[in-house]
Amino acid sequence: MKKIFELLNDGQKEAVKTIEGPVLILAGAGSGKTKTITSRLAYLLANGIPPSSILTLTFTNKAATEMRNRAFSLIDDKIFPPLLCTFHKFGLLFLKFHIEKLSRKNSFVVIDNNDKKRIIKSFGVDMPVGLIANEISHYKNSLITTKIAWEKAELPNYKKIAQIYEQYEKYIEDNNLVDFDDLLVLPYKILDENEDICKETSDRYKYVMVDEYQDTNDLQYRLIRKICSTHNNICVVGDDDQSIYGWRGANIKNILNFKNEFNGTKVIKLENNYRSTANILKVANELIEHNRSRLGKILKNTKKEGSAVCLLKSSDEKNESTKIAKSIKVLIDKGVNPRNIAILYRINALSRSLEEGLNRIGIPYNMVGGVKFYERTEIKDLISYLRIIANANDDFSIKRVINRPKRGLGKITINKILKGAYEKNLSIYQYITHHHDEIRSMMSKKCYNSLMEFSENLQKLIEVSNQATCNIIDELENLFGIKKYYEGLPDSLERVSNIYEFYGLFRDTVKQNPQMSVDEFLNDLALQSDQESIDEESISIMSIHASKGSEFEYLFVIGMEEGFLPLVGDGSDIEEERRLGYVAITRAKEELTFSFSKSRFYKGKRTRLTKSRFLKESGVCKGSLVLEKTTSYKKGDLVKHKIFGIGRIFEIGKVKREFKLKINFSGTKRDIVASFVEKI
Repeated sequence: MKKIFELLNDGQKEAVKTIEGPVLILAGAGSGKTKTITSRLAYLLANGIPPSSILTLTFTNKAATEMRNRAFSLIDDKIFPPLLCTFHKFGLLFLKFHIEKLSRKNSFVVIDNNDKKRIIKSFGVDMPVGLIANEISHYKNSLITTKIAWEKAELPNYKKIAQIYEQYEKYIEDNNLVDFDDLLVLPYKILDENEDICKETSDRYKYVMVDEYQDTNDLQYRLIRKICSTHNNICVVGDDDQSIYGWRGANIKNILNFKNEFNGTKVIKLENNYRSTANILKVANELIEHNRSRLGKILKNTKKEGSAVCLLKSSDEKNESTKIAKSIKVLIDKGVNPRNIAILYRINALSRSLEEGLNRIGIPYNMVGGVKFYERTEIKDLISYLRIIANANDDFSIKRVINRPKRGLGKITINKILKGAYEKNLSIYQYITHHHDEIRSMMSKKCYNSLMEFSENLQKLIEVSNQATCNIIDELENLFGIKKYYEGLPDSLERVSNIYEFYGLFRDTVKQNPQMSVDEFLNDLALQSDQESIDEESISIMSIHASKGSEFEYLFVIGMEEGFLPLVGDGSDIEEERRLGYVAITRAKEELTFSFSKSRFYKGKRTRLTKSRFLKESGVCKGSLVLEKTTSYKKGDLVKHKIFGIGRIFEIGKVKREFKLKINFSGTKRDIVASFVEKI
């Protein structure tokens, strides 16, 4: 017992010792959350509670392994380990015992996301496979059956997805497959439909712990309720101020309402921060206090006061990236290990100028959890179109964009075109512009018309480029609608932001160099986007979302402007944006620098910007506070109304201080105030 408690503070000790009844451990950033959970697990075992009665659920295998190892290091007698695993691993084990209740065999095979995409692709779909896979995942986690998905689909794209969803479900059932989402959906279904199994499961796991509870979605919450149906010995650990995954289904209400859902809940706050200096914590506390939907806690410093938080002002993104790169070089020259330095941003599109600035100064970087700007799919597509303008006989680029955006040209049709061009020793462009009769004979009328439209549009684009380089981007978008295409997809935000960034870069470059050709622009890109070497001693650049769980001695947060951090409009949730700011701040251990630029590319154009309200709210600079009523809804969300049932949001507006949603209820469109519906 002494070994378990010797390194714990008073709050942590209380959390470890409270093992009966519902417990909510509010663990602030850097407060020793993992140490507390593992010590509590060791305490349960040391008190003679059978390992088979304990269930601890986490979100990653890495976290589960770390907790298991740390808990066992605190126990002298090595015993059979309790079940400590991810939600999905628990679901897998459960299904091995009970899947026959769904008239399915327990010899099922679990498929990963790549397998899922291959199956969907085999149906010959004419929409992005990743988009369809994500939408099916969304349906499953919302417990929306294929029948409901079909009945509620109004727009043509969603009708198609509902049809593919039905086809996909039949395929995996016929082949005795289980996908990642089924590992949660099917156990819940079994527990919900079989009271005896639900009771047996709950009686078995009398002590339940859940890590990162603020990140649970509605389905995970329902599973937890089933597992705890015969008792109240549940301990959840999390931080409502770090709930930043609403966009992928996490429901902050799970942690905010925990004490109301489980009677007699004991709330224990872990507020001592062992990571950041006092000045950094002061900024974090002041910022998050502006959120109204929170349980409330204050991070307390255990370290020195430290340097004041710095605010870096720049004229534009190029000036900003140069200043940051030079500041980092100074740190490295002083002997700071590059691995202790990181740069964070809210929107991935901001990495473009950052990458170029680091390359100019020669600072190696590692992009964590993301793809470099010029390697992103939509950017490579745009560059391919520009390469065709510069050289219409560029077969590599033609092959990339001949069906991007989708224009109904399948793999077989494209192979016929490639074969025809090869046999005549012509480039693809030459072949499709001069051999119409032959091409017409090898494909359907619809495909032929689509291909001819593609060919004619390329010719128009090339003609425009010969007249005025400055008009190329507008004509490219007008003829091929690349941005418009991505705007119509549920995963549009990041991709469209990247497209806007690229369009803005092109326009700005041509404006500064009116005589520049497309060739010259592409050559400059090739030089800028090529990072010569990445060694082990690299700094890290990443989105704030990707930084969760990390910490760095020296931290730079860029894009501190309205529209970038926070994102505003189109249903963005200002409180979640503020939590993102809080997460970013609390990654810093010793020094924190905010960066604000007076202008950036915004929606494809050079735009004057205002400082982020978060700089004022956190006390970093002076100014009047911006107060705004928030909504967590966005276009495409499924919602439920007490009278009208399930519908999908297709537009978000604002009337005074209220958000008004335009919702499609099975073909009936209504305007409803946001507070009268709930997310599914």
